Amino acid sequence: MSLMVDIRKLSFINEMAKVGTNGVADNMSKLTGEDAKMEVTKTNFVDVEDITAQLDEGRRVGVRVRLMEPPHGHILILFPEASAKKITALMLSDMVDDLSSVSGEMARSAVEELGNMMASGFIDGWADVLGRTIDIATPQLVYAEADEVVERTAGLGGEDLALFFDSQMHVPSYEVEAEIYAFPDLEEFVEMINSIEAQPA
Repeated sequence: MSLMVDIRKLSFINEMAKVGTNGVADNMSKLTGEDAKMEVTKTNFVDVEDITAQLDEGRRVGVRVRLMEPPHGHILILFPEASAKKITALMLSDMVDDLSSVSGEMARSAVEELGNMMASGFIDGWADVLGRTIDIATPQLVYAEADEVVERTAGLGGEDLALFFDSQMHVPSYEVEAEIYAFPDLEEFVEMINSIEAQPA
């Protein structure tokens, strides 16, 4: 099977990013009571080796989610540690007065919860564009150097390419950076994208 995406259909990949991140922002608005927005600044198919060469150094905290239905594969939501600290403040602000007293376990739990919400919103957006449901496995918390976690996730599916969405989340009280990676089964993904436009408008 060809892994070539019809160039006329590349807009669907951008649409999936937009719809997915809108789902993330909606979930964040419900959580915070503030008008959250999420913007994808870059969407690319990239070679996994190139991803690791481009990444800023430093550990990332986030979640890895396995897709149980086509296009299968994994979604990875990663936050730089500075953003993870903002997320902890955001998620726990109603429960804790002194954030310096928050344990590492509570902080990881806050990041895991937000990562789950982001992954769910993103995957629901994909499902809407593709016109199907996509069930997911229980998300896994990840905490490692950026290149290490990306390479490990790519290796789970044996894919050399990934979809990379560089994004910024804007909540009036906070600015949170997030990196979203999609590692779909490439044959399934390309087949699904190329079939979208064939459906009646």
